Amino acid sequence: MATRIAAVLLAISCALGGGAAVADDGKMHLFRIASGAAGGTYFPMAGLLAQVVSNPPGSPSCVQGGNCGMPGLVAIAQSAQGSVANVASLDKDQVESGFAQSDVTYWAYTATGPFQGKAPVKKLCVLTSLYPEHVHLVARRASAIQGVRDLKGKTVALGLPASGSLVGARLVMSAHGLAEGRDFEARYVKPKTGADLVRDSKLDAFFDITGYPNVAIGEAIKALGMHLVPIRGPERDALIANAPFYYAAAIPGGVYKNHPDPVETVAVAALWLSRANLPEDLHYGVVKGLFENRQAAQILQNGHEKGKSVTLASHHLGVTIPYCKGAERFYREKSVYNPPKAP
Repeated sequence: MATRIAAVLLAISCALGGGAAVADDGKMHLFRIASGAAGGTYFPMAGLLAQVVSNPPGSPSCVQGGNCGMPGLVAIAQSAQGSVANVASLDKDQVESGFAQSDVTYWAYTATGPFQGKAPVKKLCVLTSLYPEHVHLVARRASAIQGVRDLKGKTVALGLPASGSLVGARLVMSAHGLAEGRDFEARYVKPKTGADLVRDSKLDAFFDITGYPNVAIGEAIKALGMHLVPIRGPERDALIANAPFYYAAAIPGGVYKNHPDPVETVAVAALWLSRANLPEDLHYGVVKGLFENRQAAQILQNGHEKGKSVTLASHHLGVTIPYCKGAERFYREKSVYNPPKAP
């Protein structure tokens, strides 16, 4: 039954197009959340947030045991290709919100970095910061790949076209002096496909930028005999100096099988974005439905490890472009507003 309802709502959402998704009676607000590929962290987190902030018309009120989200809101998680594609969907008014890495967000907003030469996407605005995303570099355990430089002469999956993982993987490889086509052969597939190709000896390694623990990566390590490759040393320092959205981080020991010790890498913040051309009250209601929802903590923390990172206190981490006006109003009311900090 729930699947059928979700399918009907998704069909309605698509039919309404890219504007503020409001039904004819003015009571139902459809709020799509563009996320990432199934098997990653974006998609399940988008589903949890959709559950938290939704409060469909006619459902029991919060005090009656119903959902405590924004009254009249029906949020829907949509699988997508990730950060870059989600920014493009927002720019085209195809969705109401989406997840994107903080680096990709800033570059798109300012038309810098990989977006240089393109029109800046000024309609982007931030609802909240979600959690840190760590660069995962995964290779066959039996291989001799113990560092990024060992990928020279190898075939590596960098991520889907128009994904944040592809942008990040290129930055990592470049910081180590490795260029596509010259020093290694690149494949542009999603991480799950990359893991399958590594298993079948058609690839040597794959990248993913995601929150830990990642189900697909965990399965690749546990069942397919793979391991995490550290990103560290002076090359990591050069990467951070070049792309200050990244910071030195580590995937804790014990998160993945056969990795009892921390694995050094870099991380970037995952942001929940929307469009500045949507109503201020809509954004206010979504953020209020998230942070004043007495059910939110239980739903998020029980639903995914990264759900514990979604807090009012951390709403500003990695935010370098303006907040949506309704979100800013909510944070000011709560006396926690932090102005965005450009690098």
